[in-house]
This record gives sequence, structure tokens and C-alpha cells, in this order.
Amino acid sequence: MIPKERTLSFGESNDISMNQQNNEIKVTEYETLPGAVEQDDAELQEEKEERPPKSAAKELFEWVELFAYSVGIVIVLFTFFCRIAVVSGPSMESTLFNGEVLLVSDLFYEPTPGDIIVFQSNTIFDNEAIVKRVIATEGQVVDIDFQNWIVYVDGKAVEEPYVNAEAGRYMNASDYTFPLTVEPGKIFVMGDNRNHSTDSRDKRIGLIDERFVLGRVLFRVLPTDSFGTVD
Repeated sequence: MIPKERTLSFGESNDISMNQQNNEIKVTEYETLPGAVEQDDAELQEEKEERPPKSAAKELFEWVELFAYSVGIVIVLFTFFCRIAVVSGPSMESTLFNGEVLLVSDLFYEPTPGDIIVFQSNTIFDNEAIVKRVIATEGQVVDIDFQNWIVYVDGKAVEEPYVNAEAGRYMNASDYTFPLTVEPGKIFVMGDNRNHSTDSRDKRIGLIDERFVLGRVLFRVLPTDSFGTVD
């Protein structure tokens, strides 16, 4: 580009930066030489052509490397933070159904009434992973009105819209005498399908030791059309 100068009188307007001296304004203009743009484009094109293309083997290696990293992350995630559980039986209907796959986590988890959890029991379930709902935790007092399907915790009726109550029938009774105070380090659990659930009402299961809790259910993974959080 070649610089050119010209003089403007006051009163003329120009957006270009100007130098004022002796009541005159000198404006420097630049003129692009013909063919300069074409030369720059040609140089950029040459630089692109000089870059060696990725070989198919290198590109494949990068994809394999990315896949390996992804698998590693998933393994760490499921080893330390999450696990998969499968619903077995009808005890949690109509919240959960037989065969559904759940994502469970015990990261910083403390059992809370209303949570759906997975635990192991070395009683009649022979260490099988069991899915139930937490009704009460240590120190809380549980009482049950079996005729009217009402559960009380610390004297207050629990709102349970998820319970599959059977009209005209009583809720299945218990081996325990109520009111029942939950022992330290234990939790009281029941299935949402109360008359088709073996749970803390049955002394063969009883109160669940918190150490056997595998975690809280976070998501339903399968079937895909039911994917999402579980309440």
C-alpha cells in the first residue's frame, strides 16, 4: 500500500485521523496496490497446502484414545459414586415396576423419610439388593392405622400419594407392636405396594441397618420412555 497526502480546509469533514498544523489538515490516505489482495490469498492457500493432512491411522488412534478416556471416567464414576440396580417384583408399584433399571448413589447420603433406597439384607433375601421407601429413621416413632392405610411418624400422618392402597381391604398387618421407636443406626422401610411388599413390618426383615444401605435412587435409566427422576 502507498501513502498519499492531501490538504483539507477547515469545514470539510473526514472520519480519518488528522494532523493539524498551520490551519491546515494533512490527511494520509493509503492506496492498495493492484494484486496485493490476490497475493495475500495465495500465500494463505500455500500455508494450508503445506500442512500435512492427518493420516487415517492417526485419526483412528485419537478416536480410540477418546473412547478409552470415556470408559475410564464411567468406570471411576460407577466404582466410587454410582451403581446400577434392577427392580425385582411388584413391591414398589405403581412407582417402580419389575425389571426397571435404576441409577443409585450413596455419595454423602444420609437416609431421609420419603427417599427410595436400595439396600442389602442378609435375611430371607440372601443379600439381594432390595428397593423400598424410607418411612422413618433412628429415634422416630412409627405408628400404622392398618384399617385406613395411614402411617404416622412422630404423631403426624404422612402424606403418601404414591401408595397403592386397595379399596375395601386392610393394609397387611405387622409382627411388631405399634407405636414402634426406630433403634439408633436403623431405618424403617416399606414398599409402596403395601399388600405385596415384604418390608420392615415383617420381623424377618425388620429394621434396616444403615450400613447396609447402598444408596438413594436418583434416576430410572430403563426403559428409556420412563427415563427420569424417581419420587
